[in-house]
Amino acid sequence: MKSLLPAILSNLLFLGILLGCAGTPSYWPAWIYVGTGVLMSALTRVVLRKNPELLAERGRPGPDAKPWDKKLLGLGFLLTLATQIVAGLDAGRHHWNPHLAWPWFAAGLFLTLAGMTLFLLALKENRFFSSVVRIQRDRGHTVCDSGPYRVVRHPGSAGMIIGTLGIPLLLMSAWSAIPTALFVAVMIARTHLEDCALENELEGYRAYQQSTRFRLVPGLW
Repeated sequence: MKSLLPAILSNLLFLGILLGCAGTPSYWPAWIYVGTGVLMSALTRVVLRKNPELLAERGRPGPDAKPWDKKLLGLGFLLTLATQIVAGLDAGRHHWNPHLAWPWFAAGLFLTLAGMTLFLLALKENRFFSSVVRIQRDRGHTVCDSGPYRVVRHPGSAGMIIGTLGIPLLLMSAWSAIPTALFVAVMIARTHLEDCALENELEGYRAYQQSTRFRLVPGLW
């Protein structure tokens, strides 16, 4: 239960921001959004239950996290809050144009769940899937090249991006796509920097780059 406390508190914070900016508890997309967050937290816990060492790593990462990663994660969190503020003000209170109808919500929910699924598959496959970018020498860090890692080198990041792209649609707010796009740009930059760090510091990663050519999108990048 203690390991779930940060997730519970963050989801309560997100719900408070969305409903506060909307000015009403009847802004139902906010409840669905937070519900997917709770589901994600629960499924993550289920996946990590079989790997207590990784659970500990994700909850309290070891030393040597990259300084730039902490800054990017902080910026990403601020952009997440900005997305929620804009969505609440837009779809929940002021109803700015353009309006998004329920089919857009359905598409957003699909993208969110698809991204969650890919992220969880990557989490289950890679026992070095830390919450920060670091070379885990203290844990005997090796390259993961199985499962979704055969298709792209960073399937967890790909899942996060797919899920994030669905959020403005799920929240039925076209204007919230602006901070969402900035968040995706941060994630792409983080993926590039992580890939460079692994290439330079993790034994066997350059060979893996040759066998799995693309970082996030097969055939593109």
